[in-house]
Amino acid sequence: MTRNIEDILNGNKYVIQRYIKNPMLIDKLKFDLRIYVLMAGTDPLRLYIYHEGLTRFATEPYQEPTNENLSCSYIHLTNYSLNKNNPKFIFNNSDKDMDKGHKRTLTSTY
Repeated sequence: MTRNIEDILNGNKYVIQRYIKNPMLIDKLKFDLRIYVLMAGTDPLRLYIYHEGLTRFATEPYQEPTNENLSCSYIHLTNYSLNKNNPKFIFNNSDKDMDKGHKRTLTSTY
């Protein structure tokens, strides 16, 4: 993550997004929702939303970005592939406790 255009190197691939500084939080953590949709037709448009999905959480409590914490990806990003490496990551191993951990079912989030 960067705030400085000079940090961007020519020839590299990047994902560019606008950062939301005041995001919604659950348990003081940033999160994202994975909602799965099947497009069965376009004329007429037919969409089916699967009843289950995922909620992925950051593993450190959210703080507004500053120069000091911008490099702490565990605060600002919700990627499972990144956060599973944080020693604070809580794996959810039980179907009965789906409302705990850093990767949850969508229905447990609701």
